[in-house]
Amino acid sequence: MVDRNEVLEELKQVVTGKTIDAIIPPLLFVLVNNFSGLNPALFTALGSAIVLGLIRLSKKQSWLYALGGLLGVALAAGLAYITQTATSYFVPALLSSALLFTVTLFSLFAGKPLAAWASHLTRGWPLAWFWRADVKPAYREVTWLWAAMLATRLILQVYLFRQGAAFTLAWVNLLLGWPAIIIVLVFTYIYGIWRLRSLKGPGVEEFKLGKKPPWRGQTRGF
Repeated sequence: MVDRNEVLEELKQVVTGKTIDAIIPPLLFVLVNNFSGLNPALFTALGSAIVLGLIRLSKKQSWLYALGGLLGVALAAGLAYITQTATSYFVPALLSSALLFTVTLFSLFAGKPLAAWASHLTRGWPLAWFWRADVKPAYREVTWLWAAMLATRLILQVYLFRQGAAFTLAWVNLLLGWPAIIIVLVFTYIYGIWRLRSLKGPGVEEFKLGKKPPWRGQTRGF
């Protein structure tokens, strides 16, 4: 069994207060657009992004992150203003989903699952360990789960975009954004640890030290 506190600790490394930057501007956009029209909604979204950016800077957080969030909202607002359609605000989110889904599938067909790359980049574990025959299946199976989630989100986004349902599209983006990601990450961690143990491969430290079997296996982290 995986300890609950262990799962929560792992999630804290991925999910932080920064996620609010991805939630507040689009939510305010659709609410204001619904009651006051497109232009007030655009100014509200941009204003909220500026305020959030200033808050980040006042807390001495990375100015690159603050600027990136503002530019993302500005791009979305610009597309909506040019086309004068509320759904165009969500074009960047749709393109992001399509790109991530494509990268995920490509990693699977290339035999280098995205989950392994993500773990390598965040944890710094040696790549050679991930590609072992008694380790890689766990990361491949988890990546297929990610692909299924991304495909579901993309299909819904495209359908609602074509229907012009900006309000529903905003909620789909919200619910299939961080809430869905958190659920998938929890399942990823629990399933991943279990699968690594069932594969009976070496843990990362055992691999680094060149230990011979029988191995204890990976007991923490995925």
